[in-house]
Amino acid sequence: MNIHMENRPYIFISPSKYVQGAGAIFELGAHLRPLGVNALVIGGKNGLEVTREGRARSFAERGVRQTEAPFGGESSDSEIDRLTGLLRAAACDIVVGCGGGKAIDSAKAVAAAADLPVAIVPTVASNDSPCSALSVIYGDDGSFAGIRTFKRNPDLVLVDTAIIARSPVRQLVSGMGDALATWYEADACLRSGALNVSGGAVTLAAAALAALCRDTLFKNGPDAVAACRGNIVTPALERVVEANTLLSGLGFESAGVALAHALSEAFSSMPCMHGYTHGEKVAFGLLVQLTLENAPDGELGRVYGFCREVGLPTTLGELGAAGADADSLWTVAEIAAEPGRPSDNLPFPVTADSILRAIIEADATGRKSGDVHNDRS
Repeated sequence: MNIHMENRPYIFISPSKYVQGAGAIFELGAHLRPLGVNALVIGGKNGLEVTREGRARSFAERGVRQTEAPFGGESSDSEIDRLTGLLRAAACDIVVGCGGGKAIDSAKAVAAAADLPVAIVPTVASNDSPCSALSVIYGDDGSFAGIRTFKRNPDLVLVDTAIIARSPVRQLVSGMGDALATWYEADACLRSGALNVSGGAVTLAAAALAALCRDTLFKNGPDAVAACRGNIVTPALERVVEANTLLSGLGFESAGVALAHALSEAFSSMPCMHGYTHGEKVAFGLLVQLTLENAPDGELGRVYGFCREVGLPTTLGELGAAGADADSLWTVAEIAAEPGRPSDNLPFPVTADSILRAIIEADATGRKSGDVHNDRS
């Protein structure tokens, strides 16, 4: 276990500025101008497209130049090296990441490599990476390769909720899966005395934000899904976008993660899951964690019910692994139980065997609750 050490300082980290609202993209230049005047804008096809008008107008108003750098698809070492080369060739003094998690993580890594400021403009609310001082690195084949941490958080995170409202509903729901785990993993870290990613003890602020993240999702999640389906910005959508992006981002980084994220990393060893999102895998990982922790039936049922209501997976089958063989699941459990993985942050020792049993039990519970759900529909 990663036990809290005596006299360890309490540490809370966050981005320098967070901006959210419908039409915020048209203010990007104003917020960016104090940071740099020549931006390398990294993003996938959609991330660049949906931000282009706002960038062009706001940059022209503030005298910011830009060079677009289409993202290759994986936040891999080779892609980060390629983008860093483009940055240097264009003599840019700031990096802007537009798009989803992998494009954003690549932008943060490029900025860190060049020791430049970075602004993050998520175009989906699919995970909590925008605010953090780390990137998830994958191999070119999509397999998990590791976590890279940086000396500072993004200088600016700007979220246009009008853009989020037009994004795929699945991406918003995926972000809810990532955010849903925030409190439960933070709670495990608090009980075990684990240190956060900065090597500090967990502040009251981080714990409170993690709890608020959970409560916001339970209260507003279904209504936010309905708003996204209708491509409209509502108070519920605004709150869930903030929960997915800011509350979860601050909560996980300043409080810590546990088995749910360890399993998300381990699930990348199964090719059948490569088409599923980080948040979807975290959501099922959370169900496994709560099962292993022997969570009260009422709390476990609440989480299963929420996942079913908003469309998060509650079974292996819903992650493409219905016919997974015992060897594949054992490999997942072994990876998740490795020393140094976030599973260390649980308040009790875990083994591959105990994780495997919890995976099987959580899947069985999900299938059973799914049968009940289908009988009522």
